[in-house]
Amino acid sequence: MIFSFNQHIIRNRVIVERFILLLFVGVLNLSCEDQINPTLEEAPPLMVVDAWINNKNETQIIKLSRSQSYFDNSVANPIIGATVTIEDSEGLVYSFIEQEEGSYQWDPIAGIPFGQVGLGYNLNIQTSDATYTSISAMNRVPLVDSITFRFEKKNFILPDSYWAEFWSRDLPGIGDTYWIKSYKNGQFLNNPDEINIAFDAGFSEGGNIDGLLFIPPIRDLINPFDQDEDDDFLSPFSDGDEVVVEIFSINRDAFIFLNETALQINRPGGFGELFATPLSNVPTNITSSNPEETVVGFFNVSAVSINSKVLNVNEVPRN
Repeated sequence: MIFSFNQHIIRNRVIVERFILLLFVGVLNLSCEDQINPTLEEAPPLMVVDAWINNKNETQIIKLSRSQSYFDNSVANPIIGATVTIEDSEGLVYSFIEQEEGSYQWDPIAGIPFGQVGLGYNLNIQTSDATYTSISAMNRVPLVDSITFRFEKKNFILPDSYWAEFWSRDLPGIGDTYWIKSYKNGQFLNNPDEINIAFDAGFSEGGNIDGLLFIPPIRDLINPFDQDEDDDFLSPFSDGDEVVVEIFSINRDAFIFLNETALQINRPGGFGELFATPLSNVPTNITSSNPEETVVGFFNVSAVSINSKVLNVNEVPRN
């Protein structure tokens, strides 16, 4: 069981893993490199749907576009003129209006945010070429009870450091899945190795930790892992920094999607790439009326809980 390990070792797991990865990449960079320019076959553009909706009291956005070839660095190809709606299981229809090319938006009415926990939702997108559909549900989400800071003395990797940790308890009942997002001074921590998802209170199904506090590695993944211009590691937080933690309820298919996405984009590089899982499109929950068409992207509806805290170093014990 994970709780039988020393808690300090678990909390520093992320530091060690990232340090080893950076060290490995540094060694590879010392080796000889030959530049190659591979020729890739042109692939037909794919329908891309970005439809992550939540109940925060803010504008909800669905983005539609067509994929591009790997070496095409131009702006994405937006899909314009589509009709985009979401209908809940009680028959209420939310119409998403195109405000910018390929960006379809719904705004809260009279301060009432999108959706209701416990209801199902049907996405319907109509373009000149096809109709695209998907289903989701707004699942329950636990509160972010609190956020604390702790001080850790200098070690062989980091200087004296301040670390944040959020406290929340998984809701009783097996099978809840979550996406934990964190922000430092308003900046979303969205690097590939910062995708923080949970199945109940742990990393994956079968952990038998339903209804407990989220395990330490998940609580600690709200910390950034930055370096200065000399490549020296920095304390995750300094006096006056603010951390914001959001827990999004997600569907089980969304949990699988995010897990696969992290595996696809967090590549080992170099020699290790020989043994990595080949790149492929991450499975989607969106279907097209054209059975021959491939669609990528995802539709999910989330409930969200939020908490925040500003670091005051005078309030943190330095034992």
